Amino acid sequence: MTRNVARGVRIEIPEKITTVEPFTADEAREFLHAARDHRLYGLWVTVLMLGLRRSEAMGLHWSDVDLDKGTLRISRGLQRAGGELRELPTKTPRSRRTVPLPPFVVQALRAHREGQAAERERAWHWEDTPYVFTSTVGTPIEPRTLTRTFHALCERHGLRRVRLHDLRHSCVSLLLALGVSPRVVMEIVGHSAIEMTMNVYGHVSLDNQRAALDLLDAQLTADEEGKR
Repeated sequence: MTRNVARGVRIEIPEKITTVEPFTADEAREFLHAARDHRLYGLWVTVLMLGLRRSEAMGLHWSDVDLDKGTLRISRGLQRAGGELRELPTKTPRSRRTVPLPPFVVQALRAHREGQAAERERAWHWEDTPYVFTSTVGTPIEPRTLTRTFHALCERHGLRRVRLHDLRHSCVSLLLALGVSPRVVMEIVGHSAIEMTMNVYGHVSLDNQRAALDLLDAQLTADEEGKR
């Protein structure tokens, strides 16, 4: 063979299509309102407002939470690996982070801590663990159980079905829509690169697009309106 005949072959690379439609601001408010009496309300609030990954939320220790100073430290994740629940390092080094807690999250976590103490008193058996979010007997929550619980909550209240991970997408999209710097959003959710924040998680809703185009419309037609 005097030449590589395979060099002329062109293989079409299949396009990876991922459709993600996170909660809009109205849907996020509706979700939080529907979940207000759920025993894991503090978890739903924390995940949605801080954009935590499922493993990060499940791996939170009470020692990571400072409600007086209003900060939360993410330093590990809790995942099922090798047939058991294990604490593992965060997805990337940049995922290790400390984030400020908005007053709404502080309030939800205080109420959750009180609720957890009440559950401990009522339980016939309680397993002491360091976790913020646990089962009704203090044990860690299974990842699949948490996902099923989320879907059941949405279905019970007639909410649009999204993935639990889409709450993280919702957090990023809502922050960007509010005009928050992508760099700041990147630090809040622990992305390793700003491209991830903008290209994968920075969903733009039709309402945002319409508002942007309305601004352009007003600018470009201002002179025309004045001439009429």
